[in-house]
Amino acid sequence: EKLRFESCLPQIVRPVLSQSKYKNLLPLFVARNILLVSPEAKVKEMLRVLKGVPQVNLLGACIDDTILSRQGVENFAKLPPLEAAQGQMVGALELLPSQTSSLLQRGSAHLTALLDQHIHRLQTGETGSTAEPSPAQSSGAH
Repeated sequence: EKLRFESCLPQIVRPVLSQSKYKNLLPLFVARNILLVSPEAKVKEMLRVLKGVPQVNLLGACIDDTILSRQGVENFAKLPPLEAAQGQMVGALELLPSQTSSLLQRGSAHLTALLDQHIHRLQTGETGSTAEPSPAQSSGAH
């Protein structure tokens, strides 16, 4: 369904709003208002339509049961589509287990390499000949 304009009088809208979850919008309905209605959140299209009608000032919007200011609507229009954001989130969540696994394996692989090197040195008789003396050994020589 397309965007459509609906004109509404405050005498009709105010009693309905006062009994709804949108009663915070009551201060906006003091004069004749024009509502831009769409069953889907077509925010970019709505802003494009409103730019073509300079007599109409955007005060705010209710998008997905959330009341937004004019700035909020403009910020909402800059967001990527929901499907794209969900895809990015799934990609990030799928990456975490592999990174965690890699981090956990890195420590054990490093330890294994150090132990293999130590075993090799013990077997070849290189017990500390290439290692630097500890501070206790070097200070005791003086």
